[in-house]
Amino acid sequence: MKTSFRLFLMMVLQLAIWGAWAPKIFPYMGMLGFAPWQQSLVGSAWGVAALVGIFFSNQFADRNFSAERFLAASHLIGGLALVGTAFSTTFWPFFLCYLVFSLVYVPTLSVTNSIAFANLRDPAGEFGAVRMGGTVGWVLVSWPFVFLLGAQATVEQTRWIFLVAAILSFAFAAYSLTLPHTPPRKEEAGVDKLAWRRAFKLLGAPFVLVLFIVTFIDSVIHNGYFVMADAFLTNRVGIAGNLSMVVLSLGQVAEILTMFFLGRVLARLGWKITMIIGVLGHAARFAVFAFFADSIPVIVAVQLLHGICYAFFFATVYIFVDAVFPKDVRSSAQGLFNLLILGVGNVAASFLFPELISRLTTDGTVDYTSLFLVPTGMALVATLLLAVFFRPPAKGPVAESEADQAAPAAASPAQP
Repeated sequence: MKTSFRLFLMMVLQLAIWGAWAPKIFPYMGMLGFAPWQQSLVGSAWGVAALVGIFFSNQFADRNFSAERFLAASHLIGGLALVGTAFSTTFWPFFLCYLVFSLVYVPTLSVTNSIAFANLRDPAGEFGAVRMGGTVGWVLVSWPFVFLLGAQATVEQTRWIFLVAAILSFAFAAYSLTLPHTPPRKEEAGVDKLAWRRAFKLLGAPFVLVLFIVTFIDSVIHNGYFVMADAFLTNRVGIAGNLSMVVLSLGQVAEILTMFFLGRVLARLGWKITMIIGVLGHAARFAVFAFFADSIPVIVAVQLLHGICYAFFFATVYIFVDAVFPKDVRSSAQGLFNLLILGVGNVAASFLFPELISRLTTDGTVDYTSLFLVPTGMALVATLLLAVFFRPPAKGPVAESEADQAAPAAASPAQP
């Protein structure tokens, strides 16, 4: 089997595990009767794991273990933790099992990237197609739930989100041992061990600070979408519980298509305009959620904006860092922004939106119009910050051909 295809399957399994439970975890916790603060604490576990994972995988794991064995062990433990999560109906056992899963899963996001880069002959040219396997996996995993869940899914049915993820995790643990051997990375001579500190100091540059603030705001909005969307589709719009994940997966289909055009868009419009369009995509989507909830076709169609929201902002941020930041701190800067997107923004969204939902719920009915105007307003503030204060040192990528190569390759391990 061709190496690139084996790595593609690796990415399919990696992101399918995440995609199996992410859209429905917050509605499921509501079904279990977890209070908003308990849901927030569960959501923050992912952010804590992101912080621990970035340093653990970069500073310890990839220097002491072969990458494929690290994947196998992590996904074996993760699968067991997911089974425990599935059958835990009280808060603390649920939280502890989910925390264990998060701590072992999050580091594998960067490890799979490392395996791919280490074993591709032309990483710049091939990684984009390999990484796209993750988006394909996220889309494909939504389909089994058409049969596993009912239109009004019960707790017993919905726990399958974790059981499916566990099955995939066990399968990935076994598959990991068949991946190309990727030995521990040796300490490189001349590596700047203070690169993280220097990356933080770059925030002193106004355009970097503005981008950092906007990335935080947009990551809160992006992660908040996954907190709110499934319950909105099933409880307000009226989409059957066994179809909501398929509807949500349309956004990932759109993402695949959008990524193919991102390089050309960047070359034509430049950094600022492309990012503004990405953030405005969030504002438009939530505004539609707020005012057109009675139209199922409109709500389904607006999911396609996810491709613009993700590619035009988040993927563009990674391309921008790679193109503009000093080479010796580029990797640390990527990690810094990824921590913001995967960790800090996730934690903030996990605390903000469950609390808002609780405050805006009367007699069991959520005021979704008021709820969705909050992220709409946040997106408009972020757009204003970009438009007025973001002044990058270059208009856009150097050449269209370079941008086309960079667009898919710079896709982050954040949520597709």
